[in-house]
Amino acid sequence: MVKIAPSILSADFANLERDIQKISTADYVHVDVMDGVFVPNISIGIPVVKCIRPTTTLPLDVHLMIVEPVRYVDQFCDAGADLVTVHVESDTEENIHKAIDKIHAKGKKAGIVVKPKTPAEAVLPFLEKVELILVMTVEPGFGGQSFMEDMMPKVTAIRKLIDEKNPTCELEVDGGVAPDTCKTCIVAGANVLVAGSSVYKAADIRARIAELRG
Repeated sequence: MVKIAPSILSADFANLERDIQKISTADYVHVDVMDGVFVPNISIGIPVVKCIRPTTTLPLDVHLMIVEPVRYVDQFCDAGADLVTVHVESDTEENIHKAIDKIHAKGKKAGIVVKPKTPAEAVLPFLEKVELILVMTVEPGFGGQSFMEDMMPKVTAIRKLIDEKNPTCELEVDGGVAPDTCKTCIVAGANVLVAGSSVYKAADIRARIAELRG
């Protein structure tokens, strides 16, 4: 089954608990953490993750768009993240491995993320260590961007690598996922879809989550 991970970046931050309850039929709560350095925007951090942890039984899928994530992965795990993803572009290969190892040492799932201009082959050093790979289908840093369909060959290439080397690994896409693009992602090989504005702007959120499953 295709999993849906609504991004709370599109929620009402003055009513965050309420809006997290609205997505209770989803599979993950996607939490976008931005530092204003790795991406040109600042969002939320460790205190917010800690505060929202008691509000839902859904796993927290924490996407770190920050430089040198190895410095903070322990704290995000302790705050309640169930899955922590780090960008391969955010540090040296050695430090990305260290970040993955730290996440696993906390008993949590680890993932890696690739930006649109990063080739599929960049996942290879980490592929057999992680539980999830996230392919960005927009430039990271802002919500509401248009879906980049030209990322689908990369998704398909990574799906093939996963099937060959780590079949239990999930393949997630993030950016511009909506009713008119979700099936394209699924056909390309994704099994987890991050969706922000298309979920939270829907008149019926539960129906939209069901629709996005394809």
